[in-house]
Amino acid sequence: MKSKLLTTVFFLLITSITFSQEKTIQAIEIKGAKKTSINYLKRILKSKPTMVLDSTILANDVNQLKRLAAIAHATFRVEKDIGKNKFNVIFTVEENFTIIPEVNFWTNNKSDVAYKFGVYDHNFLGRNIGFGGFYQNNGYNTYAVNFKAPHLFSPKFGLAFNHQNWKSEEPLYFDSGSANYLYNNVSFEVLGLYKLNSKNNFELGFNSFKEKYNYLNGITSNQIPQQLNLNKFLFKLVYNYSNLKYHYQFLDGFKSQFYGQLVKSDGDQKDFLIAWNDFFYFKRVGERGNWANRIRMGLSTNNKTPFAPFSLDNNVNIRGVGIIVDRGTGSIVLNSEYRYALLEKNWFCLQGNAFIDAGSWRNPGGKLDDFTNHKNIKVFSGVGLRFIHKKIYNAVLRIDYGHSLKSDGTNGIVFGVGQYF
Repeated sequence: MKSKLLTTVFFLLITSITFSQEKTIQAIEIKGAKKTSINYLKRILKSKPTMVLDSTILANDVNQLKRLAAIAHATFRVEKDIGKNKFNVIFTVEENFTIIPEVNFWTNNKSDVAYKFGVYDHNFLGRNIGFGGFYQNNGYNTYAVNFKAPHLFSPKFGLAFNHQNWKSEEPLYFDSGSANYLYNNVSFEVLGLYKLNSKNNFELGFNSFKEKYNYLNGITSNQIPQQLNLNKFLFKLVYNYSNLKYHYQFLDGFKSQFYGQLVKSDGDQKDFLIAWNDFFYFKRVGERGNWANRIRMGLSTNNKTPFAPFSLDNNVNIRGVGIIVDRGTGSIVLNSEYRYALLEKNWFCLQGNAFIDAGSWRNPGGKLDDFTNHKNIKVFSGVGLRFIHKKIYNAVLRIDYGHSLKSDGTNGIVFGVGQYF
């Protein structure tokens, strides 16, 4: 009995000594934040005062800071309190400029000058809230307002709200040819945002919208409607997985984004499901190189309709192919490019890239073997330039030239803001 008692006392003594020697966080300090709320940044960190000092958690916290629109770069260091087994953690951040104006001019199909003015703050109130909107006139008036607060209620729960009144000319494709319609979409969307952990987050909500199609020109017949008014309602689920590591414009790692929608209509159109997944893989190559890849796979309810949801468009999936040249009820697309920093300064980077875009579509009402039909397969290759301001969020001006590798000789130049993917 006495032996057991001594053993127990000895065990408790060793345990006490071991725990008393654990390295703990005394305080957390954040330096470099000017517009961004320091209280907000501390709130979203997983590391907290009195916690055990864990280098893995600290590394995840730094990566979490780098993912914020407000932060261009982040580092941390640990300082020991004199005479104590406690440590101070100091995070140092470099902020992005996040109030981004948008001014665009272009020529529309009528050879008139179209324009778009907008402004978006990606760090509204210093709390990583996205808020802004735009007005566009391309012969028709369009506007939108967007609000997204990922951490509105807590570090895990947020809210997004979007309203849009969009008008544009849209080509619709029929068996005998195509026709142009004035398309108008007025929508209201509310999404709940949930962050499971540093790698997984979800968006769940609904969108109420009204669609109108008015015939402008092109083929017509008794079977082709001149006008169409539809009230629709959709449920949306978005799941994001990200294990990316950020270093300014360079990315390394894997990311997946899933989108699922159930669309219900009160008109002649049938309800339908649509889902697609984007898989991203990035690899740093030396100090200046970045290999970037995206695979998109999507399917929808296979209705034989000119309103098929997947479009073939050089602004979305195949650079150089043209603007909305076809539609389908399924899509498989591969985009792969090698990005190289031709010139890099403290705030600026000139990046060159060489790419290949390939994809195939399922025709409305068609079969899965449409994906292997050579008429539906598009393969383009080309080169481009990126002008990157490293201290302004998403300040990437891109220009790409794509040329078909098939015998049709199709080619085109694509301009845009932000990386293509």
